[in-house]
Amino acid sequence: MTPTKEKQFRSYVPDKTDMREFTFRAILLGLVMTVILGAANLYLGLRAGMTIAATYPAAVIGMAVLRLMKGSILEENMARTIGSIGESVAAGAVFTIPAFVLSGVWPAFDLANGYWKSVALMAVGGTLGILFVTLLRRVMVEDPDLPFPESVAASEIHKAGQQGAKAAQILFANMGIGAVVYFLGAINVFAASRDFLVHVGELGKSLVKLARAPNAPTVPAGAMSTFSAPAISPAYIGVGYIIGPRLGALNFAGGVFAWGLLVPLLAFFMGPQLAPNVTDEHGWAGVAGAIWFHIVRPIAVGGMLVGASFTLFRMRKNLGIGMKRAVADLKKSAAGHAATSRTQRDLSSKVVFGGLGVVFLCMIALYFYFSGVIAGAVVAAVVMIVLGFFFAAVSGNLVGMIGSSNNPVSGLTLCTLVVAALLMIAIGLHGNAGIAAVLGVAAVVCVSSAVAGEMLQDLKAGHILGGTPSKMQIGDLFGIAVSSMALFFPLMWLHRAYTFGTPQLSAPQAGLMASLAQGIVGGNMAWPLVVVGIMMGFGLILIEVRSPMLFSVGMYLPLETTFAIFVGGVFRWLTDKFRNRGDFNDAQKARIENAGVLTASGLIAGEALCGLVVAGFRAAEKSKGQLILPDATWSGTGWLSILVLLGLAVLMIRLPLRNAGRPDEPAPPTAIM
Repeated sequence: MTPTKEKQFRSYVPDKTDMREFTFRAILLGLVMTVILGAANLYLGLRAGMTIAATYPAAVIGMAVLRLMKGSILEENMARTIGSIGESVAAGAVFTIPAFVLSGVWPAFDLANGYWKSVALMAVGGTLGILFVTLLRRVMVEDPDLPFPESVAASEIHKAGQQGAKAAQILFANMGIGAVVYFLGAINVFAASRDFLVHVGELGKSLVKLARAPNAPTVPAGAMSTFSAPAISPAYIGVGYIIGPRLGALNFAGGVFAWGLLVPLLAFFMGPQLAPNVTDEHGWAGVAGAIWFHIVRPIAVGGMLVGASFTLFRMRKNLGIGMKRAVADLKKSAAGHAATSRTQRDLSSKVVFGGLGVVFLCMIALYFYFSGVIAGAVVAAVVMIVLGFFFAAVSGNLVGMIGSSNNPVSGLTLCTLVVAALLMIAIGLHGNAGIAAVLGVAAVVCVSSAVAGEMLQDLKAGHILGGTPSKMQIGDLFGIAVSSMALFFPLMWLHRAYTFGTPQLSAPQAGLMASLAQGIVGGNMAWPLVVVGIMMGFGLILIEVRSPMLFSVGMYLPLETTFAIFVGGVFRWLTDKFRNRGDFNDAQKARIENAGVLTASGLIAGEALCGLVVAGFRAAEKSKGQLILPDATWSGTGWLSILVLLGLAVLMIRLPLRNAGRPDEPAPPTAIM
């Protein structure tokens, strides 16, 4: 940045102003939010395969709570910074840590077998992300070519403090609604989901001619699949509302392709061989599920692989710019002098480089523990530190251009995993030791990249508001430490209650990481099916499907999940239709959009938090062998499900429209998610 541009910029709180910032209440509130929002995103990532940005909810909650205590805007900035970092730790963890269990590297996921290893992976990755961004902060935050859309929105939310009470009321009220709806479904007051067996032709009776030749043989065949009604899930529907109707429809299309074409088609030809072993319709439902799980999902893995690669390919210019800037920014930072002004003061370079050295040694020890081979440990640590730095810089640049919600962290991690796997093979490391080392590298890079993007986004918001970078960096190190130690427990509860990789907890990204690590290092992958998926992915690209990755994730997820996400997208479409047809000005339309995003975010957070509580009870039930939560099943559960879905529709459509406000009110900051 030139001196002229530096003089033109003025932070909201001037550099010379002495204002409360790094206070106990701001730190405590931030730590509470980082655990809660991080746990909510763990739940959402395992069930729906995606996470939501925590910057906006953390800004609203922090502002609402601290205004009751007459807190300053810099305290709000500090609470938001710490509160949102747990989401990025959760995103990195949920995409990789379950892969250790899914691949069979960890025999169990409990305190004895998983706690300290998970904590180490999250803490090392998170700390590296903070240290990398500290080296690059000044140049990247002040880069005029990086607009940082979500950072600007978050800073405007803090500035528009008069909007805080109403926004917080919407958020908290819908958190309560989401929690209540999920709990009632969990105890079967209404049917939260329902499957229907669908036959296409009677199995074993229809005849199919295999060729047009006169003497061609005919074989008995039949087709069937299961059709799922949309899950009555506030979280899924809320996700669909946020991502919108187009992406929701694309995600659902993958599910329809899997269950409406591939499953019945495979059953059509495999049915005669399976029929002697199946006695009733329930058995056929199990066959449909087995076909989807063992055949269709590996095809989806190939599609996700191509989708992730295509996402990075489309961003190739930005990725190249990010890597060039990574080197250039590091040189500029190293050549720079110590900042004297408060708003330019980072952690000292001695602390940063000393911390990197310590973390590097910790990584060697960690990877040696995983692999048992010192050469493999050193190689894995070197790969991690090099790729971790570049991907942290790339992640930061992508966040600066498109926001953290669209940051392709899983795609960056996938590249790291493939590189690490090939290196492990090159040095002769195979089996579980090699798989563990590869997944360890992927986990650290994934957490590091996610944290780097989120941290840089918060630093930009702090730059606009006038926060002190060094204090924000220290605060986030506290957030990394607390979230790393705390987030294992919701992961463990969810696994005990439902098990990773099952329809309740599909964990699509972790499943992809596990499959690739096993396939490349362990030689345990259904490569023909994956190749079919790769060809499918290329086909999707050729017909210009907007997101092959999202389509493939839709194939990987249970149909009830993608259907519910699609329903949420339909609710968003209806809301937008009514908004556009109404006599609303631009300010009112912005308030409607904000209220809609807050409503959906509240429903997601409410179900996620209640889901963690219910998962704890389910895990206790498994260990004790008896019910703890009541079973309220009754004859009207199906009809009540329809009423609950209609109620959610009315809530998510009417509530935003009712919060349009007066035409003469100023426009609020746009909620970018």
